[in-house]
Amino acid sequence: MGSSPGRGRSKVAHFLRAALPCLVPCLALTTLASGPAAAQGLTPDLFNPNRGAFASPETLPTRRTAGVPQAPSDALPKLPDPNADPRQRQQAPASSRVGQVPTYGLPAATGASGSGYDSLNRKRQQPKLYPGQPKPKRAAGPGSPPPPATPATTLGPPRIAPPPSETAHKVPVPAAMAGNVPGQPLRRRLRADDDPFGAVGDYAGSFLIKGGLELSAGYDSNPTRLNRPVGSPAYVIAPDLLVVSDWERHALVADLRGSFSGYTNDMPATINGLASPSPVEANRPDFNGHVDGRLDVTRDFKLTSQLRLRLATDNPGSPNVQAGLQRYPVYAAYGTTLGFDQTFNRFQVAAGATIDRTAYTDSKLTDGSTFSNDDRNFNQYGGVGRFSYDLKPGLKPFVEIQGDTRVHDQASDRNGYFRDSNGGYAKVGSSFEFSRILTGEISVGYSARSYTDPRLSQLAGFLTTGSLIWSASGLTTVKFFTDTQISETTVPGSSGVLVRTYSAQVDHDFRRWLTAVGKFTYGTLDYQGQNRNDKTYSFESNLIYKLNRNIWVKGTLRHDILNSSQPGSSSQGTVVLLGVRLQN
Repeated sequence: MGSSPGRGRSKVAHFLRAALPCLVPCLALTTLASGPAAAQGLTPDLFNPNRGAFASPETLPTRRTAGVPQAPSDALPKLPDPNADPRQRQQAPASSRVGQVPTYGLPAATGASGSGYDSLNRKRQQPKLYPGQPKPKRAAGPGSPPPPATPATTLGPPRIAPPPSETAHKVPVPAAMAGNVPGQPLRRRLRADDDPFGAVGDYAGSFLIKGGLELSAGYDSNPTRLNRPVGSPAYVIAPDLLVVSDWERHALVADLRGSFSGYTNDMPATINGLASPSPVEANRPDFNGHVDGRLDVTRDFKLTSQLRLRLATDNPGSPNVQAGLQRYPVYAAYGTTLGFDQTFNRFQVAAGATIDRTAYTDSKLTDGSTFSNDDRNFNQYGGVGRFSYDLKPGLKPFVEIQGDTRVHDQASDRNGYFRDSNGGYAKVGSSFEFSRILTGEISVGYSARSYTDPRLSQLAGFLTTGSLIWSASGLTTVKFFTDTQISETTVPGSSGVLVRTYSAQVDHDFRRWLTAVGKFTYGTLDYQGQNRNDKTYSFESNLIYKLNRNIWVKGTLRHDILNSSQPGSSSQGTVVLLGVRLQN
């Protein structure tokens, strides 16, 4: 059956609306074409498999640019000759590549900028400066003049003139020392100098050597500490030497200090018709030196040693001084200590064996004769041990024990007493350091000594030993020292002398070059067995003017007092000295 007329017309209208957009362009192209249409011809280039067959080499997108040589591997291969003999084609040698270096990518030094490395050694491009901006200078080398206090900079706006605070009171130094050289690594910051006028010293190999010499002159109102003072002009010569090793391991330190006190006037040989208790010549030497060594066997085990020497005389006013002397007899006390130091984590053990000898010279009397002091010579053998524990940083308690035996050259002394003895001490204390403000060591204990002669009682007493340094401020330092010793004596019936000394000292810097020192010393001398007790007081003040590191000017004023329970043994004396210290 056929469709209705209405439905047929509707289908025709839909077809025309769909085909009209396609027919209009085709009719326009047909109308505008001026020539006959031609089909594309088939050529052999369309089937050529070689590179560049579809386009000429001049229009290839991968063509070589000018100035870049062509590598042999990039050249187009040569087509084989179809008329050539196949046997000759197989025997043809390959092309040589000797001297033909291929190039890849960009030429050399293409990426070097104005500040980078240039392998072609081309001239650098100078930086562009703003109008009026100072031109940067080249780095200083040997022989260059000192640079300005503030290095020139090329960053930021230019400055007309630096402020006065940047150049006031500043010593110009080379740029290499000031760290202003561009690219120079940071210098290690040096430790601040605690004493800007202290001795610097000289290095001899790996040893630092510091030496000094003090020359003083003045007046002493009572050089021999007589009950009735007799004064004399005085002079003092005091050298010192310090040698310290600068080794990574082990250590060696030598500290030598001495003095010689001379007096121009002689003391009276007799007083009230009797021999004077003081010598005629009051000159006295004094030397104290020691050499300490340490051998680091391992990190926790060390061997220690010490050599020591003391040259001195009996103190003026002492009952050990003979009557009718021409000069003071000099004694020498020398010895050594060999020991070890072992650390167990926080626990430390130190021990050593000691050997010492004390020997006196003969006494020269005013009548020209001599008197032997061999009965005062003795050897001492002993040992000391110390046990400490590092409780916390800055606090280290310890226990120390010492024992010794004294054997005299002669069994009995000039008064018939047998003075060989055994003794020692035990003390407990602690060393501490509280943020560098209060440092030191203090201990208390008990000491005792027994003699072979039953007529001599046991010498015993309470002892204190300490050394404290208090940095009250940057200009003021307070020091406190205390010590207890047991000394031999020639007083008949006395076992020995228990000597206790307490000293306090204050150092104050008015300026770095002007220092005032005040010192007070109090001491007690207990002659056990004779009920004699002496008390000493000493007030001393010093004013030091430091010209430079090598020359100091020093003034000293000291007043000494001796109060004795023995009638006629008390004395006083005042010393005034002005001198200069030379050091290096």
